[in-house]
Amino acid sequence: MKKLFTLTLILLSVSFAFAKGPKNQYVRIKTSYGECIIRLYNETPKHRDNFIKLTKKGFYNGTLFHRVIQNFMIQGGDPDSKDPKKASPGTELGNGDVGYTVPAEFRDSLFHKRGVLAAARDDNPQKASSGCQFYIVEGKRFTDGKLDTLEKAKRMNGHKFPAWQREWYESTGGTPQLDQAYTVYGEVVFGLDMVDRIAAVKKDERDRPLTDVPMTVELLSKRECRRLDKILNPPAP
Repeated sequence: MKKLFTLTLILLSVSFAFAKGPKNQYVRIKTSYGECIIRLYNETPKHRDNFIKLTKKGFYNGTLFHRVIQNFMIQGGDPDSKDPKKASPGTELGNGDVGYTVPAEFRDSLFHKRGVLAAARDDNPQKASSGCQFYIVEGKRFTDGKLDTLEKAKRMNGHKFPAWQREWYESTGGTPQLDQAYTVYGEVVFGLDMVDRIAAVKKDERDRPLTDVPMTVELLSKRECRRLDKILNPPAP
């Protein structure tokens, strides 16, 4: 009887472990230039949940990466970009929206290192994010001196880069000039080469690729998310 009770407890514990959801939600972005997997940050729940909501609806499928700047970022998510009339070759994109914004969610621990997902926005004083448009940072490396100069810029409003962030910007790169101005809410964990390929395409004077770069975006299953959690955050030995 005691053995049966113990076995039941073990089975319940295993069942509970598998029933628990993953720690993070991951999404996959596919393009003709490859694909990448992005972890959405739990520290920015409003942006995370909004991106999940739109992805579940299939909102991003067929939208374009409509603005690309090498060593800076690639931007997409404009609903106008999948409208043949509004997105004909040579037209300017980037003005489409979903009729709402997302409140800014700035976090000192989240910054514009290479590979992060962040929200585009207009010049509203609250720095609220577009409800749908986003960008992925390709970035470039910065020297200590350039970061010092950047800190003195008026647009930085006295923002200082902590030593550990400086190390990232100097060794891996990013776009530090955007910190505390645009909300960062995820990062590429696999497939960053896709971003590099798209950033390097030929484009027009508006930074729109001469050949359209459509995307599909999908949520990874709970099982896939748990597996990635385990890969990216292995238990301590």
